[in-house]
Amino acid sequence: MDDQRDDMDSRLLSVLHAWAMDQRVAAAARALSWSGEHGALWLASGLAGAAVDRERRGAWLRATALTAAAHAASMGVKRIVRRPRPAHVVPLVRTAGRHSFPSSHATSAAAAAVAYGALGASVVPPLAAAMCVSRLVVGVHYPSDVAAGAALGALTARLGARWIGAVQ
Repeated sequence: MDDQRDDMDSRLLSVLHAWAMDQRVAAAARALSWSGEHGALWLASGLAGAAVDRERRGAWLRATALTAAAHAASMGVKRIVRRPRPAHVVPLVRTAGRHSFPSSHATSAAAAAVAYGALGASVVPPLAAAMCVSRLVVGVHYPSDVAAGAALGALTARLGARWIGAVQ
C-alpha cells in the first residue's frame, strides 16, 4: 500500500511539475515560492493588515502570530520526519533545507488563509492555494507534503480562532 501511495505521489508531482514547461507558469511559481520563504509573504501581509485595520490591530497581530507558530511547527515536524525532497524531478528553485515533509510554505499559507480569511481578507485563500500548487510546479515537494502542510496550518489557525478574536 505504501509503495502504491508513493508511486501515485511521484506521478502526480511529475504531472504538476510539467506545467513549468510554460515559462509564465514557471515564473509565477518561482515568484510565489520566493515570496513564501520562511512565511515572509504571510507575515508581511498580517503586519500590513494590522497597520491598515487599526480597529482590529490586535486580532491581526494574533493571526500573524498563529501563522508564524504554524510555520515553526512545520519546521519541527520536518526535523522529526526527515523525508528527503523529490529526486526524480529537477527543482526550479533552491530550498532552505533538505527535508520535504511537511511543506512549510503550505503550512504558513493555509494558516494565513484561515486566520486572515476570518478577518475578511478574501484574497488570501486563493493566493494560499496558488502558493501550495507552486511548490509542486517548482518540484520541491510531493503532493502529500503539501497536503499535510496545509492541514497543519489550517488546523493551527482554526484552533487559535477564538484567540484571534475573529470568532465569537
